[in-house]
Amino acid sequence: MKKLSLLLAALFLLSAFSSSNPNAMHSKKPYTILVLLNASPQWLSLNRDERSQFVEEELQPIFKKVSPAVEIRLFDSEYFHAEVSDFMIITSQDLDQYKVLIEMLRDSKVYGVPYFEVKDIIVGQEELFEEFNAHFKKEKQ
Repeated sequence: MKKLSLLLAALFLLSAFSSSNPNAMHSKKPYTILVLLNASPQWLSLNRDERSQFVEEELQPIFKKVSPAVEIRLFDSEYFHAEVSDFMIITSQDLDQYKVLIEMLRDSKVYGVPYFEVKDIIVGQEELFEEFNAHFKKEKQ
């Protein structure tokens, strides 16, 4: 929970700084966000029909509320990792809608029961170094 609060504060500060700084680079590349999760005993105690029903009735409506601004893909990894059973890959250019997604998940059983523990959140932009290189070349001219 502490990690999520720190991430949201960092994203807020980044967006505030970039909008007020005339020298800031403004990337048009989407953010890719990995949310690493571990299923709790409460989730695992549900039968498969109950899990499917939860995803259909509670998660899908949340995902629809932030789409098309936020694309969400769900992955299983319990066979390959001891501490991360599942992960989400979220893609968006709109960090405000991403924050809405996270707040809605916090208000759901995902965080509330909790059905999942958030192990880590990793945010990046694909090949952003190319934009930095172009920006610095312009500055030298």
